[in-house]
Amino acid sequence: MHIRIDRAQEHDVPLILELIRGLAEYERLADQVVATAAGVRDALFGAQPAAEVLIAYADQRPAGFAVFFHNFSTFLGRRGLYLEDLFVKPEFRRLGIGRELLTTLARIAVERGCGRFEWSVLDWNAPAIEFYKRLGARPLDDWTIFRVTGRALADLAGTRER
Repeated sequence: MHIRIDRAQEHDVPLILELIRGLAEYERLADQVVATAAGVRDALFGAQPAAEVLIAYADQRPAGFAVFFHNFSTFLGRRGLYLEDLFVKPEFRRLGIGRELLTTLARIAVERGCGRFEWSVLDWNAPAIEFYKRLGARPLDDWTIFRVTGRALADLAGTRER
């Protein structure tokens, strides 16, 4: 099987949405997907792209994707590469596609002078955790992710009507 990794182009938006929905189903979060073609197009290919996407192909068939962007480490004084999402369709798993996506991302991080490459994984996703450990990644057990969304975000920003 031939694996190819391409940078997504604007014409890939429908495929990116399909992969987002596949990821959401796998993560048991399908009810939370509100992304639209217009929103994804603007976020990825608009005037100020917020992220980049790699698409993996197996023998010309779309097999998975990775969504990533730059963050910044104040301690290193350098930017890093953050993997927001990585997804390989079930029928293409265990063929080296996830490894190829991560290897490509690591190469991009090195080429861009990033000080680190990091991502989050759901606690229940034991297969992914073991896979990442085999690649040399180590969990940061002493960190907890916090998130503010929806009404709580509006409240914090002071923009919600009282």
